[in-house]
Amino acid sequence: VSLTRTPRKGLEAKQALIAELRRCVDTYKYIFVFSVANMRNNKLKDVRNAWKHSRIFFGKNKVMMVALGREPSSEYKENLHKVSKHLRGEVGLLFTNRTRDEVDEWFSKFRELDFARAGNKAPYGVSLDTGPLEQFPHSMEPQLRQLGLPTALRKGVVTLLSDYEVCKEGDVLTPEQARVLKLFGYEMAEFKVTMKFLWNSETGDFQKLVGDTAEEEEEEDDDDDSNED
Repeated sequence: VSLTRTPRKGLEAKQALIAELRRCVDTYKYIFVFSVANMRNNKLKDVRNAWKHSRIFFGKNKVMMVALGREPSSEYKENLHKVSKHLRGEVGLLFTNRTRDEVDEWFSKFRELDFARAGNKAPYGVSLDTGPLEQFPHSMEPQLRQLGLPTALRKGVVTLLSDYEVCKEGDVLTPEQARVLKLFGYEMAEFKVTMKFLWNSETGDFQKLVGDTAEEEEEEDDDDDSNED
């Protein structure tokens, strides 16, 4: 593919996304702005599959802002610039004809645990007791030792030579801590979708559903992959 054609293709993709977003504005009764804690693509895919009667857009915040309009003078419909104002960080749009009660009920129950990543805060402390670690093959012992665990082989069995504190509650996890927690099966990260704002296409009303969080203050990452469905 000629490199000179790449910008044009990128522009065409953006224009197509803008057109699709506006079509959804015209089609669905409600737009919910939602935030995602501990984003995982496979978990978001589960949400999409359960909400095939609706449309979910996640990623490309700036393009979504262009589609809806950043200012009252440029907004596609009344008060959509207020939706754009909150498209920062790991947030998305749910276009649906389901009522607020139906949306709240489903998403309040949808929470799934996964392994924490570096940078996550530990919700609780984890300590390992001295003794054999029979769940690991002997070939794993050097890797465990490299991660900081006081291990050795005893009669061919990986053994923890002394008690070891992996993390304290509230620790911001290092890559090594996150790896150890995963190896020992501790799922500390909760994937959760929170509905933050609601726009009603019939009335143009825009309302805040929950309090702001620090996540909303983060600037969106320009390199975010587009996950629109």
